[in-house]
Amino acid sequence: MKKITLLFVVILMAFVGETFAQGVVTGTIFDGESNAPLPGANILEVRTSNGTTTDFDGKFSLKVNSPTGTINISYVGFGSKNIAYDVTNGDQDLGTITLQLDNSLEEIVIVGSGVVDLAEDRKTPIAVATIKGDDIQLKAAGNVEFTETIKNTPSVYVSNQAGGFGDSQIFLRGFDNTNTAVLLNGQPINSPEDGRVFWSNWAGMSDVANAVQVQRGLGSSKLAISSVGGTINIISKTTDQREGGFVRLLAGNDSYGKATVSYNSGLSDNGWAFSVLVDHWQAHRKYAEGTAGQGQNYLFSVGYKPNEQNTFNFLITGAPQWHDQNFSQDLEVYEEFGEKQNRNSGFLNGERFTERRNYYHKPVANLNWDFDINEQLDLSTVLYASWGRGGGTGGLGRGRVRVNDNNNENIDFDRIVANNIATADANGFGNFGSSYIRRSSVNNHNWYGLLSNLNIELEQNWTFDVGFDARLYRGDHFRQVNDLLGLNGFTDNFRTDRPSDYTFTEEFAADPWSALFDFADEANRTQFDYSENINYVGGFGQAEYATDKFAVFFQGAVSTQSYQREGRFVGNGDGLGKSEKLNKVGYNVKGGATYNFTQEHAIYANAGFFSRQPFLDNVFEDIRNSNALIEPEVDNEEITGLEAGYRFRGKNFALNVDVYRTEWANRFLSTAGPELANGDFTTYRLTSVGQIHQGLEFDFEYRPDGGRWRLKGYGSIGNWKFEGDSPFILSNNDTATIIETGEIPLTGTKVGNAPQTSFGVSGYLDILDNLSVDMDYNIYTDLYGFVDPEDVVQASIDGTTFQAPRLPSYDLVDLGVTYKFTFGDQRFTVRGNVKNLFNSAYINQLDSFGYFLGIGRTWNASVNYKF
Repeated sequence: MKKITLLFVVILMAFVGETFAQGVVTGTIFDGESNAPLPGANILEVRTSNGTTTDFDGKFSLKVNSPTGTINISYVGFGSKNIAYDVTNGDQDLGTITLQLDNSLEEIVIVGSGVVDLAEDRKTPIAVATIKGDDIQLKAAGNVEFTETIKNTPSVYVSNQAGGFGDSQIFLRGFDNTNTAVLLNGQPINSPEDGRVFWSNWAGMSDVANAVQVQRGLGSSKLAISSVGGTINIISKTTDQREGGFVRLLAGNDSYGKATVSYNSGLSDNGWAFSVLVDHWQAHRKYAEGTAGQGQNYLFSVGYKPNEQNTFNFLITGAPQWHDQNFSQDLEVYEEFGEKQNRNSGFLNGERFTERRNYYHKPVANLNWDFDINEQLDLSTVLYASWGRGGGTGGLGRGRVRVNDNNNENIDFDRIVANNIATADANGFGNFGSSYIRRSSVNNHNWYGLLSNLNIELEQNWTFDVGFDARLYRGDHFRQVNDLLGLNGFTDNFRTDRPSDYTFTEEFAADPWSALFDFADEANRTQFDYSENINYVGGFGQAEYATDKFAVFFQGAVSTQSYQREGRFVGNGDGLGKSEKLNKVGYNVKGGATYNFTQEHAIYANAGFFSRQPFLDNVFEDIRNSNALIEPEVDNEEITGLEAGYRFRGKNFALNVDVYRTEWANRFLSTAGPELANGDFTTYRLTSVGQIHQGLEFDFEYRPDGGRWRLKGYGSIGNWKFEGDSPFILSNNDTATIIETGEIPLTGTKVGNAPQTSFGVSGYLDILDNLSVDMDYNIYTDLYGFVDPEDVVQASIDGTTFQAPRLPSYDLVDLGVTYKFTFGDQRFTVRGNVKNLFNSAYINQLDSFGYFLGIGRTWNASVNYKF
């Protein structure tokens, strides 16, 4: 009984504080960027309604209700701070307290900051939004995609979340992630082969991210990277200098469960510290049928600070996972079988089984060295590596059987097994013509890189950066047998230098852990087998001159990139051995200026030009089967960017307005063409596609006195179109012969796959001292489907301009509730999220194969214990 009474008292104390006035707390609040006082900043005694504001000189005086406690200091557009006070022995002066701009990452421990391209590194503004780690872990943990982290940002669109865990896509100003640079702690993570980002490989980022900074358009990146739409910087946790950790348990819809444990040792007296995080998650589906998933996440970081000048940090992180996939489908399929229909899925021996499973394990390691040479020189260097292992499964053979049963259209794997056994030979071997198995398309790679940046801060307001960027990449691609589905072996004479009765008997699991070391050798590879070698060397520099009123900068980068294919199958007759090595030089130049009229008002303008090397997959004629380079040689793509903006920061209100124009010329576009009468497949290649993306963006924040609620909003109005005429080539994939050539007009065709107009608003309210609620409302319109070159060509032949279908507009509401309490000295946070609160039905994408429906109402809830 005593324990129950004590528990009741402790919980009651979480709600009720002491109410006796004890003393006065004073201090002065400054802008950490300009070192100017902040008049009108809000000062609030935490867990009370007792507050005040600063005067014209940034000073405040607050009579507090408790002898010890915490005050919260906030100012719109700036990150808030909690400061402990103690007036037990009389009044307390907290002295000078600085607030950083809301986008600032100053409070975050960043090792290797000299190679992380952050907006704070430059005085000249850019179009930027920063999402801190606390918000990420509250709103985007568990069964919520990591990409959801940045959806409340102007000109950002997240789609295809119904495909399966980690299959979402990001569009930035209308450009997909192949044309948006994504960096992790300064190192590029876009695939060197085709620029894609596979978010399932980074499923653990919600737990290990300290912040995500979205730089739209030209951004602050100094590298010669493939940044057309912008740059997404993910800053992960490194070695935390404070001792502590947390344990979190999370549950969600469709049996989703996740457990996470993290611990930081803190910095020891001899300069050592380490941090570790591990978790496990699983669910029987994401949303659609047949989208089960399971995975882990780990991070280990060790830091060493031998003296004030040097800091070293080693980090390794990975997110091994497998997830079953759902692809786009015709609307008639959804109408007949329901919104959760998945044509990749079925049952085998009474259990859910799928044709399409993605599995991957991509450990990423980096070693950082920060060297403070003197007050004017800082050197940051990072050596990084990643080793990707895994792939995706699919069918092989013509024996697939579907069944329309129980209002669902599934693959009947039981009948497939029965058919395989019935048609097998005396040895239990099947073949391509009569059998069906599950194969894996493997994508293994080794990637090594070195980044180094020297920062020089001179007197008279000058700052210089100069750096070096080198990358070595090798990717191995082949197919192997995953599941023989009742057979003892599968006969496949696809490779011409093998006997016609060559039979595969070994199976390789579609599992991310076994994929690290257990994959097929050359004798057990089928369909295709080749490697890609991409080497990159670049240099970059930046100069900036800044005063209190004015700043101007210039950036430049140049790089050379080589491509070489090495084939081990004959393919079209020229697929063996190493191809000719192709070298391409790329560069970029950027410049800009800003002018601060007053502390509240500023304007800026930036301009830049990129000459970007083509992706490797656009260099070779038939990357799976041939060493032949495309003729004529593919030119660099040319991107011209212009942007300008206005910044306002007042006492309770902040506003950012940006306008932009991005011209993309010489774009190479390759996509599947029509299937020929004889069964051969074809490819359309457009060699000079032009696009113009222009628009207006704004975002604002209102934070009234007292700080118990705040309102944020954003809007994006775009006009994205194809421009000019482009030559095209239609070629036969099997014979490499050219079927047709010509030129097609593109002007006036709308760019698809992302809404050209979107608006959103987010609200936050402290209901009680330790209970808060937040809500996001987003509207998406002017959304068009995928532009298929085949349709564009046909429309041109017919004398018209092709226009992709316009998809219906839609809106979504998300809700979150947070409750924080203490039990003794222990801190707990309970969080609940509901996505798509009103269960709205919508289409979020149309690709060349069909429609992706949006996800209906989903939820998760978690409890977090910090120690």
